[in-house]
Amino acid sequence: MIFLLALSLSIDAFAVGTSCGISIPKFKEKRAVLLAVYFGIFHFGMTAIGAFTGRTIGLIVDEAGGIIAFLLLVAIGGNMIWEAVRKNKKEQEIKCLSQAKMLALSLATSIDVLAVGVSLGITGGSLLLHCIVIGATAFTMTLAGGFLGGHVGERFSGQASVVGGLVLIALGVWGLF
Repeated sequence: MIFLLALSLSIDAFAVGTSCGISIPKFKEKRAVLLAVYFGIFHFGMTAIGAFTGRTIGLIVDEAGGIIAFLLLVAIGGNMIWEAVRKNKKEQEIKCLSQAKMLALSLATSIDVLAVGVSLGITGGSLLLHCIVIGATAFTMTLAGGFLGGHVGERFSGQASVVGGLVLIALGVWGLF
């Protein structure tokens, strides 16, 4: 049951990892691992923070979480498309996985995890086990998505950044509903 929860919370991490792999020129294992570490840590941490904040914060996160994730994903996805259209490949390669973008992507994909953490805090159970399984699953799914996207990106590098940006925007829109 815990793994199914973790898997459902990590599907967007897989999609973002795939999107980054597709859109970043020469996406290598080191970048995939770094992105996966960010996502794993954020999913672990947001589960714990959510559990400790309780019911009051949970209501606020439920209302605003989708909008915050939407804004972050649309901004990052739109920026990826803008950089691809400008065709400034060196700038795109350097900026696409900056620390700030990895933090924003990690935050955007872990807001729903915060809400789940709140419910875990209310219902009880093994918080540490949930945090570890959710964080490890996010790490694994992001890494798998990054590797898959990297291979696809090598083959279809022409418009890959536009596709990656559109995927992020679609995730943001989907999160609103």
